[in-house]
Amino acid sequence: MPNTINDETIINFLDHQENLPCLRFITCGSVDDGKSTLIGRLLYDSKTLFDDQIIGLKRESKKKSNNEEIDFSLLVDGLEAEREQGITIDVAYRFFATDKRRFIVADTPGHLSYTRNMATGASTADIAIILVDARKGLLPQTHRHSFIVSLMGIKRVILAVNKMDLVDFDEAQFLNISTAYQVLADRLGLEVQAIPLSAKCGDNVFDRSDHMNYYQGPTLMQVLETIEISNQNSVGPARFSVQWVNRPHQDFRGFSGTLEQGMLSVGDEIINSRTGFSSKISQIITPRGPDINARPHEAVTLTLDDEIDISRGDVLSPPTDRPKLSDQIQAHLIWMHQEELIAGRQYIMLLGTQSIICTITDIRHRIDVTTFEKLAAKTLELNDIGVVNLACLVPIQFDPYKDNQSLGGFLLLDRLTNKTLGAGMIDFGLRRADNIHIQALHVTKVSRSAAKNQRPRMIWLTGLSGSGKSTIANELERKLHSLGFHTSLLDGDNLRHGLNKDLGFTEADRVENIRRVAEVGRLMTEAGLIVIASFISPYRSDRAMARSLFDKGEFLEIHIATPLEVAISRDPKGLYAKAIKGQIKNFTGIDSPYEEPSNPDLRIDTTLHSPAEAVDLILKLL
Repeated sequence: MPNTINDETIINFLDHQENLPCLRFITCGSVDDGKSTLIGRLLYDSKTLFDDQIIGLKRESKKKSNNEEIDFSLLVDGLEAEREQGITIDVAYRFFATDKRRFIVADTPGHLSYTRNMATGASTADIAIILVDARKGLLPQTHRHSFIVSLMGIKRVILAVNKMDLVDFDEAQFLNISTAYQVLADRLGLEVQAIPLSAKCGDNVFDRSDHMNYYQGPTLMQVLETIEISNQNSVGPARFSVQWVNRPHQDFRGFSGTLEQGMLSVGDEIINSRTGFSSKISQIITPRGPDINARPHEAVTLTLDDEIDISRGDVLSPPTDRPKLSDQIQAHLIWMHQEELIAGRQYIMLLGTQSIICTITDIRHRIDVTTFEKLAAKTLELNDIGVVNLACLVPIQFDPYKDNQSLGGFLLLDRLTNKTLGAGMIDFGLRRADNIHIQALHVTKVSRSAAKNQRPRMIWLTGLSGSGKSTIANELERKLHSLGFHTSLLDGDNLRHGLNKDLGFTEADRVENIRRVAEVGRLMTEAGLIVIASFISPYRSDRAMARSLFDKGEFLEIHIATPLEVAISRDPKGLYAKAIKGQIKNFTGIDSPYEEPSNPDLRIDTTLHSPAEAVDLILKLL
């Protein structure tokens, strides 16, 4: 029988597939375990390749090895860099089908450097195929990928002991590997089906192998076709994430989004956990038209009996079983960026349709994914997995990841670039957040400012050491004081003698230093003061975090823009000389970067302006 679908049968084939159940699975393992070859074999043996694909595959295979043997990995390794190195770099998604089931497979990288890609593929998979080279046995990446699989909520694993042809199909080798993996699986709570196979030769992939009569279990395809597909989000209380408030005209107000979990019907009572307001569903509009029910994962528009406060990011649910609401959570976090994670820095959290500013308040520990040991850590580096505490600017609506992946899994983005930095799985809300409430105050910032007859401001001077920040800050406060204004000056060196004397000059300590200063400055502006802060504050993201704490127009970022060579020539404290000799580590401008403000409220070049002239420029800005 040919391994292709011709044009005459494809329409009937697709019509038949439309009603078949779909299994999403991931293949993972160490480098050169045969993941791409296995997927290529599945695509080939499932007879879902077109004639031109077969011809191209044979041509490329012959070009690569100069013989007639088909290299099935070429069907998946699409990137030129992958073909050159013989490894998988990106996550490659492929579709194929049999007469029993449809399949979407994610071929994920085995190399340590691309662990983040593997986590991406696992996030949507129902099961995982963990490949192990029969010659090598379990490797550190086997432990790492198994841990990530369990962390992502995948509970069923197929252990594919591949390349059995290279160990003469030895039964003892298979049993040793499968027994060792079972110990690992038991620790992680994984259900395992171990299969000895050869993806290259096709043994135990689709057809039972004549070389391994000792194995009487199912072939890989038999497992894939019959394994139960659990639809976690089909059960449990309804969770409707609002993506858009739909107002085409004044007589219609609907709420469009996706039903992440459970079922909803016309007449059901729902509540917005954020506000506490409830109503009943009057209409459900689906892509098929009006319906009385909304099903899991379906994108619909709801209309309600009452006009209640609902916005993008809100989650609608039954009043008796709402999602959690907290502004502080604990989560497992996979860090996916070369720039290390630092506690105290602000990020954007994407959770469902919610987008919230959050801060990593504590890195509780890092996890050694080989031994599962909990290790103390101040930062997380690329591909590290840790447990962290996060504080959100406003309360978030969530479920623990183990109960609902849609409302328990989140991404962390850089506030300035929107780059994805990490992926998290919420464990629970912190109880301390539930026990702390905002206290209403009778005397407000407005009344305190009115009593002083001034508008509170945070004037943030940033620049290199030796740029003249402290001199300008002192002169500015003296001038404001002489004019009768109420001020306070926060100087970096002075605060390191008290509030911040426990901090050093590592990147993590610098972040915490600025966080504390910004919080103190916020309290002082609440008192109605004009606050002047003089800090190197080398990182844009930290200055953006500081700005976010203040009302619009209240925070003024002033760049004291002195060239590095000028600052070195001044060197009033002799610090540059020591840093150049290597006597001071992590010194800004020498072995630690300074990120100039991209759009400050005012830029002052002290090679062109005296301190008095700089003060006049700031006063004009005020």
